[in-house]
Amino acid sequence: MIAEPNAVAEIALLRQQLAATEEELRTLRSSISSLIRHDALTGVLNRRTLIEALRTELQRSHRTAQPFCLAIVDLDHFKHINEQCGTATGDLVLKTLADTAQKLLRGVDRFGRLGGEEFGIVMPATWLDSGVTAMTRLRAAVAACDWPGITGRTDGTVVTFSAGVTINAPAYTVSSLMQRAEAALLQAKLDGRNCTAILEEPLPDMTDPDD
Repeated sequence: MIAEPNAVAEIALLRQQLAATEEELRTLRSSISSLIRHDALTGVLNRRTLIEALRTELQRSHRTAQPFCLAIVDLDHFKHINEQCGTATGDLVLKTLADTAQKLLRGVDRFGRLGGEEFGIVMPATWLDSGVTAMTRLRAAVAACDWPGITGRTDGTVVTFSAGVTINAPAYTVSSLMQRAEAALLQAKLDGRNCTAILEEPLPDMTDPDD
């Protein structure tokens, strides 16, 4: 039985519509997946996804014995920026930091927003001194941003951040690594902000018990 020309045309149209619908669904699923994994404001990884990346890197390090660093970055005096310039400007400051970090960091690094003005960076195959160097480079890049144009202030204000960096050790967990990086961050703030502090594994006690 030969299909009528109109029926053939209708079937072809339905196939086109079905293909378009399937493409829309794929795009929608991709968008939903991105929203679940990324911070809505800055577009970087959200806290949950960054913690997953940290857990994955910790497991990989246990298998390979390779080091990695975890850094936690916190914008200095961000509350004052919001109060003096408005929350819209504060949001732009957060986006600027995130954009600058993503352009500067390596492709293997994982950068995400932990919450508020706090960000985390997982740096695979990185010793502590290299982690500190990375934070120094990021600080210089952030300082070079057009802050007068971003904040609307002409008083020479430059946005800075404090950073805490730690390195993994065999017995560490995701929770203990986060706590150590937070402790290093607190030390950076106590040291006057706009700097990086480290927390490394203490050397073993080599004291002879018979002495």
